Amino acid sequence: MDCSVKWRNLPKCVSLKNLTDGGFGDLKEQQHAAVQDLTRAHIESFDQAVTVGLSRVVQAIPPLEFTFKDDRISLVFVDATMYNPVVAKGSICKEMKVFPAECRGRRCSYKGKLVADISWSVNGVPKGIIKQAMGQVPIMVKSKLCNLHGMSPKELVEHHEEAEEMGGYFIVNGIEKVIRMLIMPRRNYPIAMSRPKWKSRGQGYTQYGISMRCVREEHTAINMNLHYLENGTVMLNFIYQKELFFLPLGFALKALVDFTDFQIYQELIKGREDNSFYKACVSEMLRIVMEEGCTTRSQVLNYLGERFRVKMNLPEWYTNEQCANFLLDECICIHLKSPIEKFYLLCLMTRKLFTFAKQECMEENPDSITCQEVLTPGQLYLMFLKEKLTAWLVSVKLSFDKRGSKLAAGCTTENVIKMFNTGSDLTKPFEYLLATGNLHSKTGLGMLQNTGLCVVADKLNFIRYLSHFRCVHRGAAFAKMRTTSVRKLLPESWGFLCPVHTPDGEPCGLMNHMTASCEIVAPTLSTISLPALLCSLGVTPVDGTPGQAFSDCYPVVLDGAVVGWVEADLAPVVADSLRRFKVLREKKIPPWTEIVLVPKTGKASLYPGLYLFTTPCRMMRPVQNLALGEQEFIGTFEQLYINVGIFEGEIEPGITTHQELFPHSMLSVVANFIPYSDHNQSPRNMYQCQMGKQTMGFPLHSFMDRSDNKLYRLQTPQSALVRPYMYDHYNLDNYPSGTNAIVAVISYTGYDMEDAMIVNKSSWDRGFAHGSIYKTELVDLADKVRGEDGVVFGTKPGDPKVNDRLDADGLPHIGSTLKYGDPFYGYINLNTGQSFVTFYKSQESCVVDNIKICSNDTGSGSFKRVCITVRVPRNPTIGDKFASRHGQKGILSCLWPAENMPFTESGMMPDILFNPHGFPSRMTIGMLIESMAGKSGALHGLSHDATPFTFSEENSALDYFGEMLRAGGYNYYGTERLYSGISGQELEADIFIGVVYYQRLRHMVSDKFQVRTTGARDKVTNQPVGGRNIQGGIRFGEMERDALLAHGSSFLLHDRLFNCSDRSVAQVCVDCGSLLSPLLEKPPLYWSATRHRKTVCTLCGKSDTIDSVSVPYVFRYFIAELAAMNIKVKLDVK
Repeated sequence: MDCSVKWRNLPKCVSLKNLTDGGFGDLKEQQHAAVQDLTRAHIESFDQAVTVGLSRVVQAIPPLEFTFKDDRISLVFVDATMYNPVVAKGSICKEMKVFPAECRGRRCSYKGKLVADISWSVNGVPKGIIKQAMGQVPIMVKSKLCNLHGMSPKELVEHHEEAEEMGGYFIVNGIEKVIRMLIMPRRNYPIAMSRPKWKSRGQGYTQYGISMRCVREEHTAINMNLHYLENGTVMLNFIYQKELFFLPLGFALKALVDFTDFQIYQELIKGREDNSFYKACVSEMLRIVMEEGCTTRSQVLNYLGERFRVKMNLPEWYTNEQCANFLLDECICIHLKSPIEKFYLLCLMTRKLFTFAKQECMEENPDSITCQEVLTPGQLYLMFLKEKLTAWLVSVKLSFDKRGSKLAAGCTTENVIKMFNTGSDLTKPFEYLLATGNLHSKTGLGMLQNTGLCVVADKLNFIRYLSHFRCVHRGAAFAKMRTTSVRKLLPESWGFLCPVHTPDGEPCGLMNHMTASCEIVAPTLSTISLPALLCSLGVTPVDGTPGQAFSDCYPVVLDGAVVGWVEADLAPVVADSLRRFKVLREKKIPPWTEIVLVPKTGKASLYPGLYLFTTPCRMMRPVQNLALGEQEFIGTFEQLYINVGIFEGEIEPGITTHQELFPHSMLSVVANFIPYSDHNQSPRNMYQCQMGKQTMGFPLHSFMDRSDNKLYRLQTPQSALVRPYMYDHYNLDNYPSGTNAIVAVISYTGYDMEDAMIVNKSSWDRGFAHGSIYKTELVDLADKVRGEDGVVFGTKPGDPKVNDRLDADGLPHIGSTLKYGDPFYGYINLNTGQSFVTFYKSQESCVVDNIKICSNDTGSGSFKRVCITVRVPRNPTIGDKFASRHGQKGILSCLWPAENMPFTESGMMPDILFNPHGFPSRMTIGMLIESMAGKSGALHGLSHDATPFTFSEENSALDYFGEMLRAGGYNYYGTERLYSGISGQELEADIFIGVVYYQRLRHMVSDKFQVRTTGARDKVTNQPVGGRNIQGGIRFGEMERDALLAHGSSFLLHDRLFNCSDRSVAQVCVDCGSLLSPLLEKPPLYWSATRHRKTVCTLCGKSDTIDSVSVPYVFRYFIAELAAMNIKVKLDVK
């Protein structure tokens, strides 16, 4: 996490040099560091998981013990290893390694082998270690286990990847999936919460509680609460296997340590020795335990084990005490190893709970980022892996119970290996988790949600793609909440979460994005030496007595373990010394340590103490430490108690201790790309963050090697003339997404009302915003023709259906144009000699771009699978959506002939006419400044820096660019005299005209328009089916009906709802009014088939009373349904 270099090397100003120097597009020696940093949180957490984390997980899985034929068998994991992705055994191939590009193309998963070492013993005698393959688990691209790890851009391109491939995702069935980063409660920190619904947990419960999410080193998590009861006692509550359990606190304390009641009482009242009510409550809690006859630790353990063993699947030979110890290990403060540490922590939590219940300290906000951390992909991966390995052990035990009786020789190594091979494989569960994002788990992994954990990494454009990796989600459980408190933007998020980059609508405020400089702690370091260092700085150990009364001391908590007490006047000195060591990298204090001194204020504020955090998964960001002149990482909790200045002028000596590295440090990567965003109204910046992710641009360079379902590409993108320097920092010229357009702000012709815009037809002819869509279809004959083995691609010579449109291999020619009804591909059954042709079904014509022939996993597949990529040209048409970079979206309403466009004195014609009514209410002044800056840049051959906060009241943008325009011989205010293209007369008003970067968005009319005359109908109701893909109808609903009635156009209404829907002619009996009884008479056998048969009413027996009426078919269906319910409907036919 060394960032000191990274943020110092920001480009000083923007320039077009990288395009004009001649080396643009040449592959560099190594990848661009800033772009690689975008996915670092994902890759680092995964690397940590598969190296250190894997061995920790394996060792943390408790041994599984069971009896088999009167022997006690114990299975325990010793170690596990993951391997790089390689081809399956027996494959025919040149290269053993499998690379991501192949997995994408063949639509398979990128996975490596997991092998575990399992030690087994009989009756306590070790019998050896068995190496067992546990299946294939997905591998993250560009991680240490990936075959692309450490490759240079040149090697990456040779392996069909992008030169700037970032990694950070998994490939499952050919689709790139990202594990979402979720917000979780901060680990190992007791949070004071007030929840009214807790009152319903039982009699005497109040809304006050302390909640804590305990997380072990290998990321196993469990939630634990302390509840305050009305009678002054405390109830401990924890979750085991998704069930809620309650335990009076006294039992937990006595079960953890062998102290006398008086020693426990003394520990609990520290700092509150003069509070008689509190002392009485503590005595009461200890008395409850006495009343149950539990005086010693072993009695309490026996008491707990007896009651809880029913719920724990432990062997029957375990004593009650062993069961109770297992419960304490697995459910109570699991992040601490020794019972004595757990005891001290529970005492601290109890003291905090009473302080909170008596309103002497503040409630902490669980929605505030100070009490939160991030669930990283590596962490979820490990938690899931641990659970599945545990489940594997259980499945082996079950197969011993089931099939064990058949084993003749008893427990030999051979038989045990046989049993191991019947265990549940890990391949399927992992693929299911990543493919669907749904979590199937017995324990729930201590999480609030079990769906939506993975998202597809859309390669719509580069900005959309990178934002997947910087996104943190609050959780699916909060999306359904009626309250808005979860979605609020809190001031303490400054610098960690971007205030602008969040979607509007349903996920607003729940899906946030990290700022550009925010990082997530991945590595861990041992903190064994820290308690000794703290003691040397003047901290009293936890079992010692400080120099002052406990009420004048702060507790010192390191990663959720109480390590001692420090006097109130010494605490700031200790915190400052620790901060100095952290910044200067001394005394083994990691740079990602968070040092929080919560002071006593004399009022009810946060519970005071000195808290140190070194755990992974916390959000941190770099700021400049002014005292030491170095960069320092600060955490979310730490920031509350630090004074950070932004500009030089704001720094107050003695008060301001830190300074921001740059003024726009609060913006996310995507928000940093908005030019002059400080001059825009905030919602417009939010819109641009969304629309920047929907532009048609240049998503990737390896179009020939990709087989994504849909890719958008702009034919002639340009580099923006006006852009923030972060654009260059992330090298965005490699993936441009728009065009510099000359925009005149003028109300012209009326075709530009309500966000519509007029485009010059000549610009369109010259290729303005032309683009295309790449669509890929995977054709697998094994799926298409099931059960037939001899089916391969090909055509019969001289087949009239093919008409020389297909090659001899049954596939279309590359570069050929396909129209509706043309042959798309053909295949032959080699056994019968039959040939089949499939035709191109889309209405849009396309060009065949490339065809890839795929094999199967072992490399022995016949000619049965191909990927056909076609290119659909999509040039702008009326109704396509465009937007500037300031949230000013509009649709192309008219391609106006160039001869009728207004022109300037120099004869220049605008590309786009923008309606001036778009500015006043939206206040996107940034777009006006961009227009002036673009114009001056074009005149002087410059590229302007549009980073926010570079201009201010004193140094205004108008002056700067106005003077540049004046120097170029243009009007200071960016306006010009225009002449009408129709009459040639000079327009009376001055028209504001300049250069603005315009983006073409993916929303196109060709994908949206829907039209139908006749077509598919529903089988039951006979009404037209809905849906654009199946050529369905458009619903003409109740409100549309009302509109037509109001217009009095009843014939049109009759046509829409009857003639074009489900008109049908029915026979009805005039006498009895029944629609169901008229039936055709049954002919005798001797009648000829052509003889006319009459319709007879089966109720009246007459045929002359039958009449034909036109009714909706659904009405007949309705009457039949009613008849089934014994309800008769009579029609009164007049």
